[in-house]
Amino acid sequence: MAELKLLGTWLSPFSCRVIWALKLKGIPFEYVEEDLANKSSMLLQYNPVHKKIPVLVHGGKPINESMVIVEYLDETWPDHPLLPTHPYERALARFWVKFIEDKGSSMWAIFRSKGEEQEKAVKDTTEILKTIEEEAMGLMGESKYFGGENIGIVDIAFGPIAHWLPVIEKVGGVQVLEPHKFPKLQTWIQNFKQDVVISENLPDEEKMVAFFKRRREMILASASA
Repeated sequence: MAELKLLGTWLSPFSCRVIWALKLKGIPFEYVEEDLANKSSMLLQYNPVHKKIPVLVHGGKPINESMVIVEYLDETWPDHPLLPTHPYERALARFWVKFIEDKGSSMWAIFRSKGEEQEKAVKDTTEILKTIEEEAMGLMGESKYFGGENIGIVDIAFGPIAHWLPVIEKVGGVQVLEPHKFPKLQTWIQNFKQDVVISENLPDEEKMVAFFKRRREMILASASA
């Protein structure tokens, strides 16, 4: 099989999505840490459109966007599938992946804003979590994950909620993911983060908090200048 190389950054949930998929499927790869403040010529060559990570390079050919990469991995290496085999279940999985891809940006707006703008981001994120709690969680039944008893593509897509949202809450000084409001989601988060592959491939929370605090200060200072 042709060489696999992943360009990413340590605290990116989008990089982690790809790492989780690679590890869950047992696919060997080389990881290349990118400095987004000083992007490498390799990153600019392989993602000239968005100039962002993650980028998976397979046999010299680049694939961009985290969930596109995850599907590519699942199609190219069919062992330990991440997508369901039944067409209807695959369609449902893709629906929820698209849902979080379309709606997830409000989560990041929490730490980048303050005042009324932050309040709106909190409200929007709460509505997203309510939809997941009431609709997506109902599809799981008694299963541990969206993928059944094994982590699947929807779990990977929702991964940022499990580890990054609590950090955003700390940095932004807000609480969104309240246990009494989202009990099913909290149970899923515990199961997800207890999986060995996931737990061994999560960025350090303290380092994340320190980084995002500095980033928030820079963003807010720039906005008020």
